Amino acid sequence: MPPRHWLVELFSRHAWLAYALLAAISASLINVFAKVGMEGINSNLATAIRSIVMTIFLVGVCIWLGVWDKLPTVHTKALTMIVLSGVAGALSWLFVFRAIQLSEVSRVAPIDKLSMPLGIVLAVLILGERPTLLNWVGIAAIAVGAYLATWR
Repeated sequence: MPPRHWLVELFSRHAWLAYALLAAISASLINVFAKVGMEGINSNLATAIRSIVMTIFLVGVCIWLGVWDKLPTVHTKALTMIVLSGVAGALSWLFVFRAIQLSEVSRVAPIDKLSMPLGIVLAVLILGERPTLLNWVGIAAIAVGAYLATWR
């Protein structure tokens, strides 16, 4: 049996990390593509177009994976939380698209990524998660780094 590639090994042992890195890489492209694409276009219209594309793409993925037929099994609490997540995401996109229309991506992106430390604080307060002291140091470093990254 041939040896497995190190990337396959990493993914099989730490699938969450691989998906998180793929998410970060994908997210890093959003503001750059949007900045180029929104030239002369209303940021709200650009956000709506993006949302339509995402909806079509995601429905296609669900159909391809064969999970779309499980939609009736989603219970009310889950559906409510997913809807609220969608509204929060839409608001985030509206605000970030307008921000990058008004300023440089290199200034907006670090502030936008403050969502990470804010999300962790909310996870502590709402979900009862307990980061370690070392985690808190990293979270604080991200917050300070976001601030410093916007300086000129």
